[in-house]
Amino acid sequence: MSAEPARITEGESYIGRSVIRPQTARLLAGRGVFTDDVTLPRMTHVAFARSPHAHARIGAIDAAAARALPGVIAVVTGEELARVCDGWVGTLAHFQGMKSATQRALAIGKASWQGEPVVAVVAESRAIAEDGVARVAVEWEPLPAVTDPETALDPATPLIHPELGDNLVFSLELKAGDVEEAFREADCVYADTFRMGRHTAVTLEPRTILADFDPTEQQLTVYHSFQAPHMMQDILARHLRLPEHHVRVICRDVGGSFGLKVHIYPDEVAACALAVLLGRPVKFTADRVESFVSDIHARDHRVRAEIAVKRDGTILGMRVDDLTGIGPYSVYPRTSAVEGNQTVRLTPSLYRFRHYAARLSVVLQNKTPMCQYRAVGHPVAFAIMEGMVDRVARELSLDPVEVRRRNLVTQDMYPHTTQTGYFFERLSLEECLDKLLELADYRRLCAERDLLRARGIYRGLGLCGFVELTTPGPAFYGVGGARISSQDGCTIRLEPSGTVTCMTGVTEQGQGTDTMIAQVVATAVGVPMEHVRVLTGDTMVTPYGGGTWASRGAGIGGEAALQSGKALKENILKVAAAILGGEPMDLDVRRGAVVDADTGEVRLPLAELGRIAYFRPDTLPKDFQSELTVTRHYVPRHQGFAFTNGIQLSHVEVDVETGFVRLLKHWVVEDCGRIINPRLVDEQLRGAIVQGIGAALWEHCVYDDQGQLLTGTLMDYLVPMAPEIPDIVVGHVETPTAYAEGGFKGAGEAGTAGAPGAVLNAVNDALAPFGARLTAQPITPGDVLRALGKL
Repeated sequence: MSAEPARITEGESYIGRSVIRPQTARLLAGRGVFTDDVTLPRMTHVAFARSPHAHARIGAIDAAAARALPGVIAVVTGEELARVCDGWVGTLAHFQGMKSATQRALAIGKASWQGEPVVAVVAESRAIAEDGVARVAVEWEPLPAVTDPETALDPATPLIHPELGDNLVFSLELKAGDVEEAFREADCVYADTFRMGRHTAVTLEPRTILADFDPTEQQLTVYHSFQAPHMMQDILARHLRLPEHHVRVICRDVGGSFGLKVHIYPDEVAACALAVLLGRPVKFTADRVESFVSDIHARDHRVRAEIAVKRDGTILGMRVDDLTGIGPYSVYPRTSAVEGNQTVRLTPSLYRFRHYAARLSVVLQNKTPMCQYRAVGHPVAFAIMEGMVDRVARELSLDPVEVRRRNLVTQDMYPHTTQTGYFFERLSLEECLDKLLELADYRRLCAERDLLRARGIYRGLGLCGFVELTTPGPAFYGVGGARISSQDGCTIRLEPSGTVTCMTGVTEQGQGTDTMIAQVVATAVGVPMEHVRVLTGDTMVTPYGGGTWASRGAGIGGEAALQSGKALKENILKVAAAILGGEPMDLDVRRGAVVDADTGEVRLPLAELGRIAYFRPDTLPKDFQSELTVTRHYVPRHQGFAFTNGIQLSHVEVDVETGFVRLLKHWVVEDCGRIINPRLVDEQLRGAIVQGIGAALWEHCVYDDQGQLLTGTLMDYLVPMAPEIPDIVVGHVETPTAYAEGGFKGAGEAGTAGAPGAVLNAVNDALAPFGARLTAQPITPGDVLRALGKL
């Protein structure tokens, strides 16, 4: 979609327009300021001695050689750091029975995964710090590693944390309707076991933090590549025992996050604690190798699914049993149970059958901790559900499109509550399906596929519908006791020059949040977009907010910006009426000037209004006060979450001799509510689809039975590259939410939600002539050949 310059004419809105991101030129010119670009006087660097074992007791630590190295400032162990830094436990109170052990910035007594930080070496440079780490000698007593979730709960399996009593973190059972009766009435029952491979985000910019503590003021300033600065401010204040207003967190340019940079990492907390301990700035940047064993992983699931159907494809009921291993700790503060929880709750949500049972078991293991990553639980849920729908269609010789039509939640069923209690205000499942089939010319593709099979060319088409949970309200984390803000604020100020400065609690990590907010503010106030400056990511400057995660930037941050902009415009008109004489209702703000509401005639440029309000208020009525800075906050109150929806189609070709899967084309039709910037939404969808394709075909954190990561470099861990990615065609349906004036929902995770399932179904469609079928991802050439009986 072509981009337009940021201009506005009378009566137009920036909302719905593909304006160019203002910061693009700066970033392309290499003028971005990322955390690792920040340098402070007396700055030090920290590197960590990490556990080489998945599970081991820590014996004596000999740091004498490291301390003797010129340039080394300090060598600090877990016991020493605990004097200034408290540990944490990642649980949520509304997840009944959930438990986890106390985690610390540096391990004390025992290491529980390969890569856990044990000793910190602070030095004048990163190179010296790494040399110091090489000189730290740790005595290890290896312990049995728990790696297989299937045996984690066996009585004979060692306990990772004996004080917890077992290796179970959280369990959940859900039941809706009469599942047993549904299965008794079924004409056919089909069962499968799905396995989703553990993978990680591999952000372009690695995790980076720079902490500067001023002992004279007791002030901690943190520069951080992160998504939620106010959350980090709160956590650092509490765990470092500082007053909250003595902690400032600044998130400048962030080179990708995808949920990876919204969690608490022990090495990052350690860097902050070391700054407090030493009274000097401390910087930590994870290198790519240590990122693979320290960044959170996601999606390690074994799911058994059973579906009960009539011969015409009508779904009567379903059972799901999800087992997921999360590493040795539940990650703080969002916890590692949320992904499994959302998986089992989202699985049936596209369809109207009412009989559903699910069981979830979240267990500990000696691997890198797992937590939320883009589209939490969604790719697993919809790969399962849509995989089972395609299984039904194949077994009963039915059209997969018609099986979906027969079972989808229809337009006359809204508002709709799902089998697991999610509330759908209004979706467009049928409309998205129809638009996708037309956009892709689906029937032609099917006919072409069938003709090519006669020539020994095996192509497949895979559909995957999805919903996306967005704009989470307080029911998401607040009710569980987590201090994670569900509201967001926006402060807008008219400057004396007539330009507008906007400060928002939502943050920017490359997705265009600042552009989206500027479009909303410019539209709401009535000024050219180039007159709007957006500031994000600074706890000293921006209103309190939750940051950007779970596709909340537009739905919550955008609504706060809209309401703040409207309030500022109202105040501008009051000031203008006081200057001009008359009534505010007779005036409007357009193109950066106060105009006659009826004729559009310019009455007062905003620069002149600003000059009078700020520098010559003596010319205004004595009882009048100009209020040209406003703040508004917004929190969703009418529903726990907003939901978007859509459907994807993947077109692949499988070489049945080599097992290689070639992606030919990919389509998505998505409904994210009212679209603010179509170009940004399309970019979000395409990028998210690429991540989903990576999970489907290549990305996999592979461990051996001793808990050693075997894919710990980019030579072994395969990420999608441009040559592998097909054209991605994007279409839209717009169903604005009625619960917010802007109608915005969110679009950050929809692509990832549906892509793995679409690719899986496409590969299985290509293999259908051989009676072969896959249920595990990533789909490797070896997996394909084994399914074909060739290995």
